[in-house]
Amino acid sequence: MKKDLIKKSYQLAKEQYGAIGVDTDKVISRMDDIVISLHCWQTDDVGGFEREGAELGGGGIQATGNFPGKARSIAQMRDDLDKVLSLVPGRQRLNLHAIYGEFGGQKVDRDQIEPKHYQGWIDWAKKRNMGLDFNCTCFSHPLADDGFTLSSKNPKVRKFWVEHTKRCRAIAAEMGKQLGTPAVHNIWIPDGSKDVAVDRIALRKLLRKSLDEIFSVKYPKKYLKDSVESKLFGIGSEAMVVGSHDFYMGYAVKNNTMITLDNGHFHPTEQVGDKISSILLFIDEILLHLTRGVRWDSDHVLTFNDDLQLIAQEIVRARALERVNIGLDFFDASLNRIGAYVIGTRAAQIAFMYALLEPHDTLVGFEENGKTFERLSFLELLKTMPFGAVWDYYCLVNDVPAGKDYIDEIGKYEKKVLAKR
Repeated sequence: MKKDLIKKSYQLAKEQYGAIGVDTDKVISRMDDIVISLHCWQTDDVGGFEREGAELGGGGIQATGNFPGKARSIAQMRDDLDKVLSLVPGRQRLNLHAIYGEFGGQKVDRDQIEPKHYQGWIDWAKKRNMGLDFNCTCFSHPLADDGFTLSSKNPKVRKFWVEHTKRCRAIAAEMGKQLGTPAVHNIWIPDGSKDVAVDRIALRKLLRKSLDEIFSVKYPKKYLKDSVESKLFGIGSEAMVVGSHDFYMGYAVKNNTMITLDNGHFHPTEQVGDKISSILLFIDEILLHLTRGVRWDSDHVLTFNDDLQLIAQEIVRARALERVNIGLDFFDASLNRIGAYVIGTRAAQIAFMYALLEPHDTLVGFEENGKTFERLSFLELLKTMPFGAVWDYYCLVNDVPAGKDYIDEIGKYEKKVLAKR
């Protein structure tokens, strides 16, 4: 888009928002607080680089599609990530899974990984002045084939995964220490039953025991933040998931850890946005994994839809931006992977900008004075306000493509780089 047109449109939008008490310049400044943790696994369909030609398998996770251009090395992956970062405004983070270490062609089992295997990523992030986050990888491994890891009744299996997760926390803490910003370590496990489970409490006792062992090692919060993630069901765990929302909610409150809200991990009729203000009354911080479920936890590319809009609004309305860690979690191999990344990241940013453009005090005033008609009328009015012009201007001042220009950039990258892989 032409710069003069973007600036002219922004000035008109600024006047319209000013008329309802919203300072768009301040909103653009506040967008610097919206830091998105990009999920590395969108580049290669959750394959990882433990071994050459590694593919996703097991643990109830599935990437569909075979669009050309998948990253097949860490070097290619980093090139793709740099391209993504050049097309989204603001400053971001990168979220790594343990299977994305640099192992030099050696077999390093997951209970043996060390910070040295991720030093390349730390150096990469340091050069870009960005933080890293981390996840243990409790799937796509022979010791996860029966569907149980930290809740396994086999002592050998459970011990393996406890050690793996301990090492992942140590790696995350080292990332936070070297980069000067705390790394979030998230625990998600696929443990569950495809059919009726009778002794659920025994499995959940084992999971609690494993978590207690894992968290017995303490790290300064300036280096590490811990989070636990629930799920309603998955492939192979349709009847029962050990780490349910109720289990992790109780554990997080009791032990003052964060809880991860993945909006694809709940019943389709549940509104994750509605949970946020309740949880923040009892837990210091939360982690978001933003995705788009279509009928189930299908991890479609994030778009600016009602679910995402409510999540962003609830956080902004609760004045809780500093207590929420924002991450993405989708993996779609049916379209250009760079394009999917950029669409999803921009959708999250647009949702938070839309929420910041609300005349919060005016709306609360209506609510407190019983002016429900006025409240609803303003919420409807906001839907036709020119927030797109504010977004384009935000892209302009961050020197990234506005409007449809990013589509053209991704097309060029596909022809020049992805199509040759």
